[in-house]
Amino acid sequence: MSPRKHHSEAETGVAAEAVVDCPRCHKPLPLCVCDSIEPIESAISLLILQHPQEQDRALGTARLTALHFQNAVVKIGLSWPSLSKALGRPVADPSRWAVLYLGSAKVADLDTDRDIVAINRKGEVEDHQRAILDDIEGIVLLDGTWSQAKALWWRNAWMLKCLRVILNPARPSRYGKLRREPRRDGLSTIEAAAMLLARLEKRPEIAATLHASFERMLAKYRQAQSTMPELAPKPKPKRDYRRRRRG
Repeated sequence: MSPRKHHSEAETGVAAEAVVDCPRCHKPLPLCVCDSIEPIESAISLLILQHPQEQDRALGTARLTALHFQNAVVKIGLSWPSLSKALGRPVADPSRWAVLYLGSAKVADLDTDRDIVAINRKGEVEDHQRAILDDIEGIVLLDGTWSQAKALWWRNAWMLKCLRVILNPARPSRYGKLRREPRRDGLSTIEAAAMLLARLEKRPEIAATLHASFERMLAKYRQAQSTMPELAPKPKPKRDYRRRRRG
């Protein structure tokens, strides 16, 4: 083995060893904010279903969100036969759970000024909004890209037995330029949880706590970018249009 090769392998090993994942949040340690997380007691349960191809361990927030709540579950997969199976409970009433799924629905297109809206299968505003929202005992969040969330929605027929809610946030996602959302109402999982649980439980401190953790994580990400280039999103490969035309 040549000295140059040995040196290169040693450097690679040191680099790989330096970037270790936190066993709790599964993020690279430079991005971990677990030391400042204290679980919140909430009356509303939280179920986060993560698409298996959602692998953004640096900027993803599913597990970080769940760590904030004593009554939260994260499951990775494509489909589950029922809500109770997804939760790992013997019994769960889907009629008292709400799924956050935006789809093509937008609050701006509906005749309402609410920030959280329950809609029916036709995408219309449900009657008796206050009574419906006050009766929710659990929230299902779909973690992934827009197409991945759509796949989770269509692969789990039991979600049609749940309520469906959409959001009208006052501001766009705190991701900013780090991750561009295709729509203004597209939020990170932790921001969506903050908005929903703070509003439904009438506890603004929940939103403040989750937003603070998210901001700390984003600040650490921006700081680490200069020393950890592997965190930067990989550019999409360009298509070879000349080869395509020749073929």
